[in-house]
Parts: sequence; structure tokens; C-alpha cells
Amino acid sequence: MKQFEEAFKEFMLDTPFADTAHDLSHIQRVVKTAKQLAIAESADLDIVIPAAWLHDCVAVAKNHPDRALASKMAADKAERFLIEIGYPQDKLEGIHHAIVAHSFSANVTPTTLEAKIVQDADRMDALGAIGVSRCMKVGGAIARHLYHTEDPFCRTREPDDKSYTIDHFFVKLLHIESQMHTQAAQKEAKKRTEFMRLFLDELGREISNEA
Repeated sequence: MKQFEEAFKEFMLDTPFADTAHDLSHIQRVVKTAKQLAIAESADLDIVIPAAWLHDCVAVAKNHPDRALASKMAADKAERFLIEIGYPQDKLEGIHHAIVAHSFSANVTPTTLEAKIVQDADRMDALGAIGVSRCMKVGGAIARHLYHTEDPFCRTREPDDKSYTIDHFFVKLLHIESQMHTQAAQKEAKKRTEFMRLFLDELGREISNEA
């Protein structure tokens, strides 16, 4: 697997990224988390590892109309690459499904343990300190305002994360914890979500108009 992993890394280094929140460092964190979860859950590492490395091998911006198709395009591209480098054929179907199912936008339910792990690992990177940082980077890349000045925490309005970065917490990020599949991921997601709530509390204190 080590030789294959070097090939995966080289392949991703030649891949344009959608934005700096989905760069090689993101890939490497997802791979690390996916390995940890796979070992804890006794999953097939020969499926989990390539799927984690290659899950973002097609770059589509978050606000692009084809975003929902990105994971299917990535899975197809990854499968072609794996065939080229002689990866075991009996693993390709599982890898393809894991890549397709990892994405929020695709709205595909993972049906295998390996796909659940890759999805958990990718979503974990949207939580905690790294999740807050990545959210801000994406918000800047697509020119969203940081928050709604009259109601920054969506208390009296529907969240609109196309316009406001902080709204993305209420649309998506604070709900990820409840969507984790594996026990180990659920535990870590809880800790990271608590940090994000503390971040929002501090932000509220800093931007408050109260004396």
C-alpha cells in the first residue's frame, strides 16, 4: 500500500483544487482520520485509503452549479487512474461508491462500512478549529459576507449561507455531529462541535452592540 500511496499523492499534487480549503493538507487530514476510523472499525483499508486520497480529485467550486456532480466525476476519474496503475480490480467498486457517497452535495447514502468511514473522515474536517478555519477560507473565496449585521445568528430569519459565512454553521456545520456513522467519529465530532459553539459564543460577545 505504501507504494500506491505515493502514487495517490503524486496524482493529487497534479490535480487543481477547487479552493484552498480543499487542498493537499485537507486530503492528508482526511486520509489520517480515515485510517484511524478504519482500524477502529475493522474496515477494508484497501478501499478506505485510496478513496480518502482521491475523493476530491475533481475540482468544482462550492457555488458552482455542477457541484452536486463533483463526487461522481471524482469517482469516475479515480477509477480510471486506479486501473492505469494496476490497483486490484476487486476493490474498485467499493472505492467508487465511497468517493461518490462522501459528498454532502451528491446526497448519496453510504451503504458500506468503508463508504461510511470516508464520509465521516471528510466531514470531520469541517468541524473544530480546522473546520472554522476552512469555513472562513471558503467564505472568502466565494465572496460571502461574514455575518448578517442585524441577526448574525439566525434567530429571527432563515439561514442563508450563500450570502453569509456564519449562516453556514446553522445550515450545515452544527448538524454534522448527528450525521456521523461510526462510534469513534461520533465521539470526536461531539468535541469539535462544542468548540464551534464556543467560537460562536465568543463571536457574539465581540460583535454585540450592548454596552
